Amino acid sequence: MQISDSSSRILAGLLEARTGQQLTMNRRWRIETALSALMRERSIATLDELSGGTFTITSLGTNGGLFAMPIINYPEVAILGIHRIRKRPVVTDDDQIVVREMMNVSLSFDHRVIDGLVAAEAVGALVQLLEHPESLLLEMA
Repeated sequence: MQISDSSSRILAGLLEARTGQQLTMNRRWRIETALSALMRERSIATLDELSGGTFTITSLGTNGGLFAMPIINYPEVAILGIHRIRKRPVVTDDDQIVVREMMNVSLSFDHRVIDGLVAAEAVGALVQLLEHPESLLLEMA
């Protein structure tokens, strides 16, 4: 899955949240497809299209970022930082040390608007989707 594809899914979800309307799977797929095409063509970044948002997703990984805390762009309420994927030693449930590709994410948010528990749950849900991308396919069935 390319980053543009996952970004379009996230953007479609944010559109759903912003409008308060639950999108049908068909409508959501069409939005995701259109956003992916715009991102691949790099034609999505006009000033009008980037203004008026409430949430930013930023990639910190291209510069080798591992630990960082992105700063919220006022008047937005949150920013999600996606860090670089690196191979790291991990201890499994059966106490084996294995090498796994790992990626950190960081979320900065305005506590006046978003409760910390809600933000933590959102990051947990994102981690589950990243660790189990097949669940996105199950959702479409």
